[in-house]
Amino acid sequence: MGPRRTSKACGFQQLATLTASIGLTVPTTPDGTKANACIIVATGQNVRWRDDGTAPTATVGMLLKTTDAPFYYDGDLSSIRFIESAASGVLNVCYYYDGAL
Repeated sequence: MGPRRTSKACGFQQLATLTASIGLTVPTTPDGTKANACIIVATGQNVRWRDDGTAPTATVGMLLKTTDAPFYYDGDLSSIRFIESAASGVLNVCYYYDGAL
């Protein structure tokens, strides 16, 4: 059996202006814990994302549909960027510290 994992809620962010490529504002809790994972949900319109250092466009990037299950991401939170596929795209992001005990 491997190490037990623990998750600690670190914050929430809503991105409602996705007309241009935008990154996340990764929170740090008052005790100094920095988020290293998040759960992302798209509402309003589909959203595209990339985490390879290149900005997504409305037609190029990984598609996150409003009908998709919540998207768990634990890559480099400072490099992922988003853009709406059509007007009115919104992202809701819950941040976590996900680590091993």
